[in-house]
Amino acid sequence: MRFMIMFKADADTEAAAPACMVLPEMGRLIEQLKNDGVLLATEGLKPSASGARLRHSGGKVTVIDGPFAEAKELVAGFALVEVASRQAAVELGERFLRVAGDGTAAEVREVFDEP
Repeated sequence: MRFMIMFKADADTEAAAPACMVLPEMGRLIEQLKNDGVLLATEGLKPSASGARLRHSGGKVTVIDGPFAEAKELVAGFALVEVASRQAAVELGERFLRVAGDGTAAEVREVFDEP
């Protein structure tokens, strides 16, 4: 089963480089999970100031340039993992958050697989 672990942004993560770029422990965790064949992809995202939101409504698309005020709705980065269960994905999310430190948050969602 594949799961996306989305790491949430806050004022600090919007202003700094992703933990994977500055914390040696995060680099070691990522390398270990890659070697174990669990981690399929991971990336940190640049601040929302360099992004855009798109919305399709009434037949047209509206583009809104960042930054975005609602930090609780922002994604700071992601990890795509392949594990046997939701619980295993949650445990991996916990490992990432322990390394990233206090105040960090994540959301774990299963990826649709073709039938």
